[in-house]
Amino acid sequence: MSEIPVFPLQTVLFPGGPLPLRLFETRYLDMVSRCLKDERGFGVCLIAEGKETGPARTHLLGTEATIRDWGPGPEGLLHILAQGGRRFRVMSMRTQADGLNLADVEWLPPEEAIPLPEAARPLAELLKGIIAQLEGRYPEQDYADAVWVAYRLAELLPLGLAQRQYLLELNDAAKRLEILATLVKSLGA
Repeated sequence: MSEIPVFPLQTVLFPGGPLPLRLFETRYLDMVSRCLKDERGFGVCLIAEGKETGPARTHLLGTEATIRDWGPGPEGLLHILAQGGRRFRVMSMRTQADGLNLADVEWLPPEEAIPLPEAARPLAELLKGIIAQLEGRYPEQDYADAVWVAYRLAELLPLGLAQRQYLLELNDAAKRLEILATLVKSLGA
């Protein structure tokens, strides 16, 4: 088990996915400073109840975020670009005096890359079209890997937060792709 700072957000971060943030709260500025100094990440969990700027109860499965780039923004906020890493399960959480959440987490094993099933090729083609419009947001692409394709579709398709969280919690890329195929059909894509 490890203790990590946790950032409750109204978003679901998937392994390998980008997370741009603009920070202004002291607790998160301090967290980023410590993460950069110690060369470690922080956790991102979807808010189940509450708000990003106050107390919040989160879902218990989240994703580690590693800071890839940072700098001051024109409006005086700190801009960071983080990337999703390992998934984790929150075993316990406590809030520091400054409002920062710290969690004891159990790291989940990473999903092994598996070949994209033939039936999911249309999903990969759909994803290629979406990513082509995002100009460099995904420099590393692996359309032959079912895990990568499923995670990218789950973060890019217009899904509700509860749907995204459910897809994050699944440990089966093939099942995730089946669900996404059904959702794509229902979206009329």
